Amino acid sequence: MPESLLNQKIETLNALVRRMSGQAVLVVGDIMLDRFVYGTVDRISPESPVPVLSIRREDIMLGGCGNALASLCGLGIKARIVAVTGNDDPAQSLKTLIEHLHATTDGLIQDQERPTTIKTRFMAGHQQLLRSDFEDVRPVSAAVELALLEKIKMILPDVKAVILSDYGKGVLTKTLTQAIISLAKSFNIPVIVDPKQSDFSYYAGATAITPNKKELSAACGGIVLNTDNEIEKAAQAVMQKSDIEYIVATRSADGLSVLQKDETSAPLHLKSQAREVYDVSGAGDVVIATIAAALAAGGTMDQAAHLANIAGGIAVSKVGTAPIRAEELIEALNEDSTAHQILSMREGGGGLAHQAPLCGWDEAAEYVGRWRRRGLKIGFTNGCFDILHAGHVAYLNETRQHCDRLIVALNRDSSVKILKGSDRPVHNEQSRATVMGALASVDLVILFGGLNETDDHTACALLERLQPDIYFKGGDYKAEDIPESPTVRAYGGEIKTLMLVDGLSTTNAIKKLSEFAA
Repeated sequence: MPESLLNQKIETLNALVRRMSGQAVLVVGDIMLDRFVYGTVDRISPESPVPVLSIRREDIMLGGCGNALASLCGLGIKARIVAVTGNDDPAQSLKTLIEHLHATTDGLIQDQERPTTIKTRFMAGHQQLLRSDFEDVRPVSAAVELALLEKIKMILPDVKAVILSDYGKGVLTKTLTQAIISLAKSFNIPVIVDPKQSDFSYYAGATAITPNKKELSAACGGIVLNTDNEIEKAAQAVMQKSDIEYIVATRSADGLSVLQKDETSAPLHLKSQAREVYDVSGAGDVVIATIAAALAAGGTMDQAAHLANIAGGIAVSKVGTAPIRAEELIEALNEDSTAHQILSMREGGGGLAHQAPLCGWDEAAEYVGRWRRRGLKIGFTNGCFDILHAGHVAYLNETRQHCDRLIVALNRDSSVKILKGSDRPVHNEQSRATVMGALASVDLVILFGGLNETDDHTACALLERLQPDIYFKGGDYKAEDIPESPTVRAYGGEIKTLMLVDGLSTTNAIKKLSEFAA
């Protein structure tokens, strides 16, 4: 593909991502609460030969169709959800999580006859010991089905796309599914389905379905699907039989394929970028959310697939059901290795220099959650780091030897000025973050500190939010003299002080520069 055409295609996709903001998409399906219970195993139960998990903490997050909702919100979409919960405490937890995304909960229907679906994973370090599912997978009653349909009728005229997220938990009955597709068609609204049924005629009339290779194989009687040609033949057979316009087949490391029922349109096979795969859970939700968002913003199916392929590559490099963000998508889209590899559909691409991201507090908490689910030990240190010198580098390298991931929190410019004087900082916070993020020892950079002298300029609030395993401090401090110590101890973290290199300091560096200038 000529360079000029490639650049034009990239800019078109960039513009499409920007247009997603504020578009409306409806998600209908099976919502659930995902619980992660973390602890340590130090002994075997005397009652039975099973490990005893000493629980330290618990995380909860949206699961099921809530994953698609979270990714839509991350892409800037005005997302709506219609789903079923029980009348119980987990239902309230789901509402709180949805409200945290700034989405409405008025589409949640409480079913008095069933519990809220909960999936609980018990983790010892990075090892999952057990998963327990608390659920009722029977189809919802006719009364609940009618209540869902009434909610959908109210919302549908205001949205630009619909996602049907079928996890087989009883919400998307065939009657309700067909009613939604029929209604959406009357408004000329595309319907994209993440299928659970092996008979795709269940979703007849949908704009697109997004099966993985295993699901597509099951829909075709279990045939082997490895090559592009095999995927094309299977998809055509299913689309003709089921009256579905597109199949977007996700193929794990092989990327994804877009097939259209109109056989005059050439198949599109997109190769995935070579990324380190940590976890494929939730990747399908990210793909379908990105496709729906792109179609809602006026994109074509091919454009939607290009973006979804990039988004899916980002998703599998995370741990757990982490949502996609518009900023991540734009950043990946504009990386040479990603754009040239995916958009020109060629394998290869060079490596990128290390650059740890500068994150807001919410995004940093997401990173910490992913790392924890992998059983990684998280370190944290903070400071002004105004002029980075050899002492800083040595200190950060040493801290990284004691943890698997290192977060560096930088004082904001206003905070540095208050703490160090009106002539500081020498370098602004963006410059300091860029230089800090380029160090191989640093995995994430974040800003903290107040605007006024009376504000809190310690890292206590940030530590309480992220709760890293180890808090590092450089110098000859005693733990009791560190302002952040009580916060770290309160959540059970470890405090470790490390000596700095003698004779090296930012103050001395500035003094030398002043002498040279004179």
